[in-house]
Amino acid sequence: MYVRVKTTPNSPRKSVQIVESVRKGDKVSQKIVRYVGIAMNEDELIPLKQLAESIKLKLEAEIHNRSMLFSPEELAKLTVEFQESEKSKKNRLVITDEDYQVNLKNLKEEDRVVSGIHEVYGKLFDELGYDKVLENLARNVSSAKLFKDIVLARIANPKSKRGSVSMLEEDFGIRLNLDGVYRMMDKLTDKVVMRLNRMSYEATQDLYPDPINVVFFDCTTVYFEAFESDELREQGYSKDMKFNEVQVLLALMVTQDGLPVGYEAFKGSTYEGHTLIPAIQTLKERYQIKQVVFVADSGLMNAENLQEMEVQGIDYIVGARLKSRSKALQQQILDPTNYTQIRPGYKIGKFKDNGHTFIVSYCEKRAHKDRRDRERSIEKLRLKVSCHKTPKDYLSNQGYKKYLKMDSETTVELNEAKIAEAEQWDGLLGVCTNVTSLTAQDILQKYVDLWQVEEAFRINKHDLKIRPVFHWKPSRVRAHLAIAFTSFCLVKFMEHRVKLQYKKLSPEVIRQTLIRVQTSIVFDSTKRIRYALPSKLSLDAKKIYALMQIPKTSSPFIIEKL
Repeated sequence: MYVRVKTTPNSPRKSVQIVESVRKGDKVSQKIVRYVGIAMNEDELIPLKQLAESIKLKLEAEIHNRSMLFSPEELAKLTVEFQESEKSKKNRLVITDEDYQVNLKNLKEEDRVVSGIHEVYGKLFDELGYDKVLENLARNVSSAKLFKDIVLARIANPKSKRGSVSMLEEDFGIRLNLDGVYRMMDKLTDKVVMRLNRMSYEATQDLYPDPINVVFFDCTTVYFEAFESDELREQGYSKDMKFNEVQVLLALMVTQDGLPVGYEAFKGSTYEGHTLIPAIQTLKERYQIKQVVFVADSGLMNAENLQEMEVQGIDYIVGARLKSRSKALQQQILDPTNYTQIRPGYKIGKFKDNGHTFIVSYCEKRAHKDRRDRERSIEKLRLKVSCHKTPKDYLSNQGYKKYLKMDSETTVELNEAKIAEAEQWDGLLGVCTNVTSLTAQDILQKYVDLWQVEEAFRINKHDLKIRPVFHWKPSRVRAHLAIAFTSFCLVKFMEHRVKLQYKKLSPEVIRQTLIRVQTSIVFDSTKRIRYALPSKLSLDAKKIYALMQIPKTSSPFIIEKL
């Protein structure tokens, strides 16, 4: 079995396929095992070939280990059985043409099951090996299935564990025991979480030809609807403005494509700047990584971190708060003669300060945006000042205060000097780095790509609703984070695969597409026959099912005869 790139004469199209050699007598021919996708140029071809290599490895593993084969939910099994019976004309049930001749008056819909999430994400779940993440699998078969169902429920419609159990029964036809779900969570031990991180990292590494050498890192807070603290839940600076409630600090690492590398949970009171070094050490120890460039936001930049990374020989690209640097450096940054023009409207400068290297860019488009945003805020501020002259009206708004001047305890006016000072920084973006193997442009681009980890947190917070957390035992909290992280991994791997093999679809569009893939269960009260009526597939759904190699029929079929 190997990856083949097939070209089209007089066309830039290149088809990426997984093929194997088949011997028929004395002749050997090539059989296409999996069609991966079409590339129009080299930039599109490289990731497609990487995806093909990853799929090939899993297909080869399935051949040598049949226990890895996907075992779909009951409806998916019945669908496959029906399609196979149609091809071979051998039915699982003894069915006559008369069985399909029904009187509509005798039909009653018993249930309508959402099948798309479990069929598609369920297969990906098994492909990535998450079905084997628990310890002592032979003794934890039911817990492994519960873990899968709860993870898929979070993708379909994230709720509390109790809400997920109800939703799975109502919408998916899956009955779970809530106490069984909690017992399953107790089996998501620290050792299991480490294995989950490793599986996710290896699945990501499989998609790249070389070892991962750039990791994007950021932190966020996850709050609880509670106030009592413990060894994990503590009060701290909340990015959700829930300062009175306890929280945990979640650190997430992803690649430049937003694919998962790993995560760590810290006490809620931990300063995010103190999470970078422990996360780096954990990553290097777990995966034997020799060299990696860490890209992080300015919140993680402090003298202690930079010094420690220098000592350990770790490459970094960290956002720089330019206005807080020394006056000498600020003067250099604000001097336009210290920049080299890269292209019209874009310049880059390189500076040294206190032994650190700073790379700063000036972008004309960014300058226009900064100016426009500030002028909009100042216009609102002018209106407010004309109506409110008391300083106490502005004490709670830092955005207002920086442009205000308090002449006395009773008067407030705009600080024109501060406004003029802010204008000097329009369009400037800077990073602190010790990387020497990349150009200044590439270093800045890596920092700009940090939005991938911000997008990852958006998916976790909004699409998967990782917070608020309703658990209170530290072990259950860690289990909840593991379930959410697994859901996030599935969502990102699916998004990446769909993008490479079909087109760019957001996780929410994919979710909505699969939610609409449903099956109605209809019962004929006279014939005593139960039928399955699959819904019509949209074009996007057909493409997703095809690229996941999942057979899907749109024809009604008989489930059972009573």
